[in-house]
Amino acid sequence: MNGRMIYLIGPSGSGKDSLLDSARDALAAQGCRIARRVITRSAEAQSEAAEVVDADTFARLEAEGAFAMNWYANGLSYGIPKVVDEWLSAGDDVLVNGSRGYLPEARRRYPDMLAVLLTVDDHVLRQRLHARGRESAEEIEARLARNAGFAETLMAGESEGLCLLDNAGTLAQTRERLLKLIAEHRLPD
Repeated sequence: MNGRMIYLIGPSGSGKDSLLDSARDALAAQGCRIARRVITRSAEAQSEAAEVVDADTFARLEAEGAFAMNWYANGLSYGIPKVVDEWLSAGDDVLVNGSRGYLPEARRRYPDMLAVLLTVDDHVLRQRLHARGRESAEEIEARLARNAGFAETLMAGESEGLCLLDNAGTLAQTRERLLKLIAEHRLPD
């Protein structure tokens, strides 16, 4: 594969979707495509540009080999369409909104990938999750506790090659740092 997989991860509420929306045009200008995920989530709860399918449709797509990567997290199924491999082969970089739990498998599948962890202070994350209104206060606190566990695990065993991207500033600042990070870690031709 000539392009590079860029695997963006971070806790729910860290701003991944907003960052991707903000960076879409600039990434395209750099030859980087953003993969559209397939998710088993109701359209009413949808905040990202994803293809929403029911569980049966997802299972059928998975059985047909429609996904380059897929995982199950937080009660939902996620899939990255197989077309990303064509894009990589054509020389395009591909940015994926991934899963922290799936990171080891993604690294096995794409050994040269650039893994980027979007971070945000727990206080800000808590506010964002409350504002989103999808979960109860107890569910949010459980999510924050899981996030702390993921952070410890990532830093202990998966941190090699993991680039941290702080989303504490403005969206424009984070977007520029993402673009710079990708440019600095571009694979040689």
